[in-house]
Amino acid sequence: MTIDRLRRPRPSRWHVSLGAALLAGVSAVAANTGSASAHAAGQSWFLPGNLVVSRSVYVGKAGLLKPGVTVLPPGCTSGCAVASSNGSYPGVWNNDSVDGSFGITSPVFLDQVTPSGHLVNTLPVPAQPGTGPGSNADGSGHMVSSFSSKSELAMNLSTSGQNLTFMGYLAKPNTLDVSNSNTPGVIDLSNPVPGAYYRLVGQVDARGDFRFTKTNAYSGNNGRAAILNDSGDKPLYYMSGNAGNGGTPEPDGVILGAGAQIATPQSQPEREQRPGPPAPVGSFNITQLGDPADKIGKDTNFRGLTIFRNVVYFSKGSGGNGVNTVYFIDTTGKACPNGVGLPQPGASLPTSPIDYNRGALQAKGVTPYNMCILKGLPTALQSTTSFPFGIWFANARTLYVADEGNGDNTYSATSGRYTSAAAQTTAGLQKWVFNGTSWNLAYTLTAGLNLGVPYTVPGYPAGDNAATGLPWAPGTDGLRNITGRINPNGTVTVWGITSTVSGNGDQGADPNKLVAITDQPSASAPAAGESFRTVRAAANRQVLRGVSFTPGTSASGG
Repeated sequence: MTIDRLRRPRPSRWHVSLGAALLAGVSAVAANTGSASAHAAGQSWFLPGNLVVSRSVYVGKAGLLKPGVTVLPPGCTSGCAVASSNGSYPGVWNNDSVDGSFGITSPVFLDQVTPSGHLVNTLPVPAQPGTGPGSNADGSGHMVSSFSSKSELAMNLSTSGQNLTFMGYLAKPNTLDVSNSNTPGVIDLSNPVPGAYYRLVGQVDARGDFRFTKTNAYSGNNGRAAILNDSGDKPLYYMSGNAGNGGTPEPDGVILGAGAQIATPQSQPEREQRPGPPAPVGSFNITQLGDPADKIGKDTNFRGLTIFRNVVYFSKGSGGNGVNTVYFIDTTGKACPNGVGLPQPGASLPTSPIDYNRGALQAKGVTPYNMCILKGLPTALQSTTSFPFGIWFANARTLYVADEGNGDNTYSATSGRYTSAAAQTTAGLQKWVFNGTSWNLAYTLTAGLNLGVPYTVPGYPAGDNAATGLPWAPGTDGLRNITGRINPNGTVTVWGITSTVSGNGDQGADPNKLVAITDQPSASAPAAGESFRTVRAAANRQVLRGVSFTPGTSASGG
């Protein structure tokens, strides 16, 4: 959503030092996260006008895996592998070479920072049972992320601006291969990962109070983002993600559980929730463009998610199927007879799932199709130059799209750069301008990102990873999740989470950065000296994932 007229934050009484204690484990972090008594007295944890950054910390130890002994994926019965590396960070990610589904769950923390990057406080998600900030009020379950899954933990303000939402898993830290597991209500017997874990929508308000809602969506893959529509009589979640990790044909539940989903927030404890089947709220198929059908369900391998003027937008930027571009849900039925179009006047937010044709699922996916590619954005199949992620509208005529880059870690020892990343022209922050009939790319902001240039992370290994023959040191490849605000002078400032390339066994596990840039929406070219600046940087054993303004920050739809 568009952020305008930000209220000036009050001075915080909670100032947190992360220090070495943060890397010592969850308990050390939780012990330094602030004042429970202030929370109990009804005071806000989050202050209007600040940012919230989702961060995950790797807490695994060497003994988590035994090379040559630990079977991967866990519970595997055929076509299995054994670990090639132990659980020590970052070498543990070299296990990706033997297990294509490899991942390890890790705890999540919400860092409240000022727009300039000063740390205000840190909220664990969730901490141990209790009543202080970071508590899961009923004491049930643990919400975690899959540490190296780079598309997770997007942060989004609700339509009222009073709540933040994000997605993770109902599992404990240091659980293997959860991000490619089934969900308990959608079992795919062809999935090489036999485990089953619910995906979770997390919601937190200005007081720091959490609630969690289980879903059977995204079996075989991951939920990536959620937005709460809390402006009407019936609160609803819109969710973005991907499904499927098995063979073809996929079970009906996997097809139903991909892409754009809708769910009702739950108030009862996680252990008492009984989620039903997935509920798709949006569907797209490349046959709408006149292209031949590909793998069912993979055209909606969605990542980014936002709402602007009562329209829900999604981005697709990965996978071997479909179109990497920006989509929207058409609730009018008039926006895109041929798969490409513009939101229509009077559009309203969806309030129910698609009344789909069950008999057509295996042949056509979820029908009827009710999504469009935003006119002017890419329509090419399996693009090698377009990898959109975060989406932010500055106004009705200015759209910023983060492009995370191609992920190619080709490295030149001569230049000391990741050459493919450095040569990109579409990675970074794209600015799109609406001319009245179509959206057009004005320019792409990259100055200051130093695409492809390795940078140093204190405590991170130097030299090359023997398993890949490439440097451990990461370089920025583009941007993932973003948010922005309109400044009093008419400029906009956009904050983004960087993507990386490196010689790490899984580049999603690289310590990355939060960056910011200020742009003039009416400009046709970047201003002289316009450049990204680093606001915060992840430390060793950490990754940054999502960024949003705090609950209670003044927001509007346009």
